[in-house]
Amino acid sequence: MRRILGALPLLLFVALAFGIPAIAMVAGAFTVEGSPGLGNLALTLQGGYLLALGNSVKLSAVVALLGAVLGTFLAQAVVTSRSTVLREAVLTASGVLANFGGVPLAFFWVATLGNSGVVSGLLDLPSGSLFTFWGLALVYLYFSVPLMVLVIAPALDGLRPQWREAAANNGATTWQYWRYVALPVLTPGLLGGVVLLFGSAFAAYATASAMGAGTVLPLVTLKIAAALSGDVQTGFENIGLALSLDMVLVAALVMAVYLPLQRRSTRWLQ
Repeated sequence: MRRILGALPLLLFVALAFGIPAIAMVAGAFTVEGSPGLGNLALTLQGGYLLALGNSVKLSAVVALLGAVLGTFLAQAVVTSRSTVLREAVLTASGVLANFGGVPLAFFWVATLGNSGVVSGLLDLPSGSLFTFWGLALVYLYFSVPLMVLVIAPALDGLRPQWREAAANNGATTWQYWRYVALPVLTPGLLGGVVLLFGSAFAAYATASAMGAGTVLPLVTLKIAAALSGDVQTGFENIGLALSLDMVLVAALVMAVYLPLQRRSTRWLQ
């Protein structure tokens, strides 16, 4: 009983911050013209809304995978470096860049690789190359790679030098060491990082909006913003709530895949 009372403030906060908005979202998503119905959800799986949802999933998956690979290699280089100054500088910069997004990030990339950007002019890049799927993925990687560095660096620190020495003494190659020793240890952190990067890219809005990405690459977050501003069909005013519910379902599906893999990787370490 005391444990429940001790957790009561946290439970009340969760109920207010997450429970009530979640109930309102679900209720609104299933309400069409004041009556219960599936019209909003059916509309989100058609035309431009379905295209935006697919674009968001593909973009987030690409950013998550590339960000995880690049971030892990960068973190490994920093962790194995003998320079304390380099390590602290990279980790500090990663902490800053992981939270650098929105309008400032959009302005930075537009001024650099936009149609009239400094680097675009020097390299004579094609007009509009930044405002494409891969251009937006590059922008998202700017904050995703540092975020992965912060996530995976502690796990890499946990790899003891004695493990590598023991593997070498038993005739294991570098590949065998990483395949049978290091990767099983790092798998929970790697999976967690991929899920975190996916969610971060999937929920990103301000950067894509400031870049005007919605005109060339519709995203579900931009569609939600448009719905909230009144760009909806008559009778489907709650389409924004239905799109939000779609995002929650996608996130739940990702977690449903992630949790069993994490449990399996945890058993490897026992």
